[in-house]
Amino acid sequence: MDPASDLAAARRTIDEIDAELVRLINRRATAARDVGRAKASAGTGEGSAIFVPHREKEVLDRVTALSAGPMPAPSLHAIWREIMSASFALERPLAICHFGQPGAFTHLAARLKFGGSVSYLAVDDIGAVFTEVEKRRADYGVVPIENSTDGSITDTIDAFLATHLRIVSELHLRVRHHLMARCGRAAIKRIYSRNTVFAQCRRWLAANLPGIELIDVVSTTKAAERAASEPEAAALGSEDAAAAYGLPVLAADVQDNPNNITRFVVIALPALAAKPTGNDKTALMFGVQNRPGALYDCLLPFHRRGISLCRIESRPSRRRPWEYLFFIDFEGHQDDAPVSAALKELAASTSTLEVLGSFPRAEMPLNE
Repeated sequence: MDPASDLAAARRTIDEIDAELVRLINRRATAARDVGRAKASAGTGEGSAIFVPHREKEVLDRVTALSAGPMPAPSLHAIWREIMSASFALERPLAICHFGQPGAFTHLAARLKFGGSVSYLAVDDIGAVFTEVEKRRADYGVVPIENSTDGSITDTIDAFLATHLRIVSELHLRVRHHLMARCGRAAIKRIYSRNTVFAQCRRWLAANLPGIELIDVVSTTKAAERAASEPEAAALGSEDAAAAYGLPVLAADVQDNPNNITRFVVIALPALAAKPTGNDKTALMFGVQNRPGALYDCLLPFHRRGISLCRIESRPSRRRPWEYLFFIDFEGHQDDAPVSAALKELAASTSTLEVLGSFPRAEMPLNE
């Protein structure tokens, strides 16, 4: 066989497939626009939601099941997320609020989740994300809630104490930190980043840049901006932040844990809550009565029904000194019968109880 002829034939096949793909994608887009019109007629609430977490999971699961390869599932998911993002735009403009400027990890997480066809609103602190969504200046918000190395993001946990927003989806992002600066490593006198990033790079910094001043700023993009404008300054942040401010990367992958993953949540108004998918998680906040064994009694309803807890932590209630609220994540949806029964029993042992949301469980990092 003639290699040149084989190449030409393969390319003709690709061109034919591309033509068919364009036709089918536009056919899908027409159907998505029809869905948007139907939602507009439905008024408010879940029926009118543009992004529907349980529907997203259903679509991605079906795409995975239909595929016989060789395209890997993460690649298929990335392609379909962009198709769905374009479909959102056909239904109506969708605004996503995130913490940190473009180049920050939360911005990257939001773009991987919602694609390039929606609009993004950047704010400088996590609390402002909640405010923008509550005031309906954004449809959804994306905030970090937990890191596999450093634990919970306390700013996000605390923000839930003063909001009625709910978690409607979660996503995981593999996080890589890089040291960036205009000067050489030996000339660095100070390093800018978020305190959580410093915690994730603690051992590397102690071994490679001991005694250097570490300065906490509101985001890794703000850190890159400062490093770009100050001599003898460096920043820890993402590769995107380095590129945005023209900073050479002096050392890559300086996080202590090579499997450093941050969990993010999508927040929205309660009317946009996710329905059960069969593979869900629920986040819960409750206060315990001040008596011996109170927390034990609160956890028994889950144990009796075989419900697995994924996370538990406490935070000051801010109402009375030494009073604490507990935040837990567990497997299942609040509408599942065992979970519903457990929550009903739990209410009898708590001083306050609030479900922060049930949502499809994330299976893998979006940037895997």
